[in-house]
Amino acid sequence: MDLLTYQRRSRATARYPDAGSNPIYPTLGLCGEAGEVADKVKKVIRDRGGEFSPEVKHALELELGDVLWYVAQLATELGLELDQVARANLDKLASRAARDVIGGEGDHR
Repeated sequence: MDLLTYQRRSRATARYPDAGSNPIYPTLGLCGEAGEVADKVKKVIRDRGGEFSPEVKHALELELGDVLWYVAQLATELGLELDQVARANLDKLASRAARDVIGGEGDHR
């Protein structure tokens, strides 16, 4: 599935206050879901010696899907298309790699 199709189809399930003019809700949801991903990975390190079982991978797949849903809703709220967001990100990273500044800090490297 391409990102734009996902973005459009996922929008049909957007049920939150003022959907269409509320970037705050999906931003907060994105933070919460990213935290859930981090927590599951943390527990793999703590409890499983860093080994990702098939069950843990499946749980992470579901959580990553939730992260993607909130990214799609935030992009929609801002009038952005995920395809363009992804393209711009790859262009930025390719430029950094070509200039040998892919490591380090700062948005404008």
